[in-house]
Amino acid sequence: MKEIMEATKNEVVVCCKCGSGNNGGQIRLPINSWYCPNCADQSPHRKSTKHKRRTCTLVHRKKSRRLLPYTPSKDFDQRLEQMKSLTSALKAVNMEFSNDLTYPPGMAPESANRADLENGGVQVLSNGDIETYHKCRAMAERGEYPPLRIVYDPIEGYTIQADGPIKDMTLIAEYTGEVDYIKNREQDESNSMMTLLLATNPDESLVICADRRGNIARFISGINNHKPESRKRKNVKCVRYDVNGVCRNLLVVTRHIAKGERLYIDYNGHENEYPTHYFV
Repeated sequence: MKEIMEATKNEVVVCCKCGSGNNGGQIRLPINSWYCPNCADQSPHRKSTKHKRRTCTLVHRKKSRRLLPYTPSKDFDQRLEQMKSLTSALKAVNMEFSNDLTYPPGMAPESANRADLENGGVQVLSNGDIETYHKCRAMAERGEYPPLRIVYDPIEGYTIQADGPIKDMTLIAEYTGEVDYIKNREQDESNSMMTLLLATNPDESLVICADRRGNIARFISGINNHKPESRKRKNVKCVRYDVNGVCRNLLVVTRHIAKGERLYIDYNGHENEYPTHYFV
């Protein structure tokens, strides 16, 4: 219908009954033939109660959204201040910096992190997004981190705020830390754990514990997901991906974030077991 209406704007259209070319933009389409406004009401097609089914060859497909690599701050001094804020926060909570998952003795071995154990499967990271993932890791190894700064709030504690604009769908970090079996952490009251693997066999499920080792992801504030007003604060999501057969938690921005805005995440992205009543 849209194509037909466009055609009437550029071509001379005449009425099939009276031959009039007046009011071409108002010519009506009952079913098959063109009629001017005066003749349309007298058209025999108006008397018919049968209508032809119009076929449409257009196929609507949902376009998958690619992850975007973060853009480091261009100013070196600004990047230095960002790294200083992270160093100070890690020191305050007695943590070592680690930008990857670690498997200390006595916890879950590295071989336990198998994406094929996930109950129902886990989303596989596409080839294009894997390139983005490795690009971000390469930037981090060069000391080029996302434009984030850790600040201290007397109520929320250490929080992260954007030190520059960040686009929607930007990959800002991977949630890292020590990997352990969930069964070993059932009585753990740590506020820095994140589910890594929900296996068909519960004894094989894994959790990331960012209490001794971790990166900037450890300081993203949580939201109280039981309050509608709190959900509006959420601007980061944690997505578990199968990356070359290994489960990884990637933190992705869910909307445009302006400089100075704080980052918030719902720690119950996979299940509703993590207590969030004390979050903002």
